Amino acid sequence: MARDVYVVGSVNLDLVVRAATLPGPGETVTGGTFERHGGGKSANQAVAAARQGATVRMVGAVGSDDLGDEAVADLAGEGVDVSAVARVTAPTGVALIAVDEAGENQIAVASGANNDLTPAAVEAALAGAEPGGVVLIGLEVPDAPVLAAARAARAADLQVVLNPAPARPLPDELLALGPVLTPNEPEAAALSGEADPEAAARALTRRTGAPVVVTIGPAGALLADGDALERIPAPKVEAVDTTGAGDAFNGALAAALADGAKLGDAVRTAIAAAADSVTRPGARG
Repeated sequence: MARDVYVVGSVNLDLVVRAATLPGPGETVTGGTFERHGGGKSANQAVAAARQGATVRMVGAVGSDDLGDEAVADLAGEGVDVSAVARVTAPTGVALIAVDEAGENQIAVASGANNDLTPAAVEAALAGAEPGGVVLIGLEVPDAPVLAAARAARAADLQVVLNPAPARPLPDELLALGPVLTPNEPEAAALSGEADPEAAARALTRRTGAPVVVTIGPAGALLADGDALERIPAPKVEAVDTTGAGDAFNGALAAALADGAKLGDAVRTAIAAAADSVTRPGARG
């Protein structure tokens, strides 16, 4: 029986400029086109999970402004439960995104209301959760609500998936709770001190005592679990926009786990969803 997915983390509005090339330091690139989308890594992941058929509750914070109205409406329109998205006085988070013709991107984020997500709000949102569900946590919010989410998830017998993006040092207490980590290559290197993704995956799984999934772009993902390490390939596709690939991966992974899939099978489902997402523009494909 499918269980719920709770996504704890950021909700933003994305302001996107598509241009021929990405600007260098001090450079202005003209001739682009402008788009505006719902965003925030965690909100993108919630949408990806909902599109996989999961029952999803978003736990986050937006401002009491028109951008917050738009962000919440976008999530609700995708079938995400927004009852645990707090409205606060700080402005809604905004991401400024530049995308070039090859689909590569640069992103600058003003976190705004995301910094006001409280542990109490997270604990209230997870209270009464049915055992067996999945809590997917992102790092575009402060450590306190991240740790509160992991603690509450463990207390409620929910599986914890932690997408450590953007990478930063993680509290020992958080890692001791045994989350499934899902870094990409640079994040895995930053967290482990190992440049090689296989070595990074092994180091991180030793540190957490739990499986680690390192995404490696168009090559797929590495799944480390104890002494075992599996390389899972991705299908070849023509990339249009890679902005939301990691978010599509994490949302689909959480949805598959909530549906009862074993981790290896869930990773395969997530890789397919991520590959499909880069064939369309926008962080939510």
